[in-house]
Amino acid sequence: MNLAFPLLLLFLSASSFADQDILLLSRPLIADRAQNVARDDDADDLLIRCTSWRVAGEANNLAPWQTVPPECGSYVREYMTGKGYRYDLEIAAREAAAFARSVLLAGDGKDAWVFDVDETLLSNLQYYADHGFGLELFDSHEFDKWVEKAVAPAIQSSLQLYHQVLDLGFKAILLTGRSEAHRDITIDNLISVGFRDWEKLILRGPSDRGKSAKIYKSERRSVIVADGYRIHGNSGDQWSDLVGSEIGHRSFKLPNPMYYIP
Repeated sequence: MNLAFPLLLLFLSASSFADQDILLLSRPLIADRAQNVARDDDADDLLIRCTSWRVAGEANNLAPWQTVPPECGSYVREYMTGKGYRYDLEIAAREAAAFARSVLLAGDGKDAWVFDVDETLLSNLQYYADHGFGLELFDSHEFDKWVEKAVAPAIQSSLQLYHQVLDLGFKAILLTGRSEAHRDITIDNLISVGFRDWEKLILRGPSDRGKSAKIYKSERRSVIVADGYRIHGNSGDQWSDLVGSEIGHRSFKLPNPMYYIP
C-alpha cells in the first residue's frame, strides 16, 4: 500500500488544526491576558496597602492626617458601607460588654462608663457619604448643618452595649466634642434613636475653644473623677477620646478611617 497519500492527508489535517489554534490563541490574546494579570496584581497590591494604612490608623501608628489618601478613597467607601465596618463595630461592642459584666460594681451609683457620641453612639455616615468618605477636608460649618438636622442614626451595636451597661448598673456619661450650642439638638437626636437615662452629657463650652480633643476630654474626665465617679470603661472612635488622663480601666476603640481628631 502506498503510504504517501495517507501521510499527506494527515499532514494537511494537522496543519489545518494548527491554523485554527493560531486563530484561537493569537498573540494579542496572550498579551491581553498578561496585561489583565498585571492590572489584577496592581489592584491587589492597592487593596493590601490601603488595608495596612487603615490598620496603622486604628493602631495609632500614623502621623496626624487631614484626609484619606486619594488612592484609598474607594477602599474606605467600600469598607464603611460593607460588612467589614459592621463586624468591627460588633466585635468592639461584644468585648466591651464582656468586660462590663466582669466588673464588680460598688453599688453606690458612682461606677461610670464614658461614651463619645459621633461615630461611637451616633453615625454620621450619610454626611461623609456626601463628602467623599474622608477624601474632602473637614468643614466644621457644613458638619454643623448636618448636626442641626438631628437625624443621625444610632450605631446599633453601640446602642445594645449602651443598654447593657445601664442594665448592669453603670452610669453612662456622654463626653462629646460637639458645641454646647448643640445641646438640645444632640439630646433630641440621641433620644429619638433610643439612647436614654445618661448621667451627664458633656459638650464643649466657651472655655474649651481652641483645645485639642485630647486635652479637652482629659480635663473633663478629671472633673468626672473629682466628682467621685470611677471610670471603668471608655468607648470612642478616636484615640484622642481614649488617651490622656483618667482614661478608665479599659478603653475600647471603635473603627473610623474617615477622619482623625488630635
